[in-house]
Amino acid sequence: MKQVKYLVMTALCVALGVVLPVTLHAIPNAGSILLPMHIPVLLCGLVCGPVYGLACGILAPLLSSLITSMPPMAMLPSMICELAVYGLVAGILIRVIKTRYNIANLYLSLLGAMLIGRVIYGALNSLIFRAGEYSLQLWLTGAFVTALPGIAIQLVLLPVLVLALQKARLVEATV
Repeated sequence: MKQVKYLVMTALCVALGVVLPVTLHAIPNAGSILLPMHIPVLLCGLVCGPVYGLACGILAPLLSSLITSMPPMAMLPSMICELAVYGLVAGILIRVIKTRYNIANLYLSLLGAMLIGRVIYGALNSLIFRAGEYSLQLWLTGAFVTALPGIAIQLVLLPVLVLALQKARLVEATV
């Protein structure tokens, strides 16, 4: 029964990963500033676990690109890797980080996944996807400066969503 619930929640998160960027499309550079695809992937990892988070991180950008052309095919491989890492790591960290406080578990898992995902994204871009044209300055600017509003949204919204799902007993608490 739990697997069915996680499959349904993962499917909803994948659908959100397609719909959220479309709804924000009118805002210039909304994808790189507000990071709408990151929210459902991180949420999926936090509430469903690493395997489902990984699947969501792969499927959301892939389906979004095929259906809406966002992200563009040139950016798709690096986004799939980045989002897959977010979902996977969020799911792993929420299972292994055990403080006495549920909110601390959430924030530590979220921050860890966000940081590791950005490091992997930067490393893959510099070594594979954009080798020779990707610099530390580009990575810092894109991953942290430009994305600051999206990071803030994630840090406020995701714990609230997870706690609301836990309170509604749709997902288990991490403590």
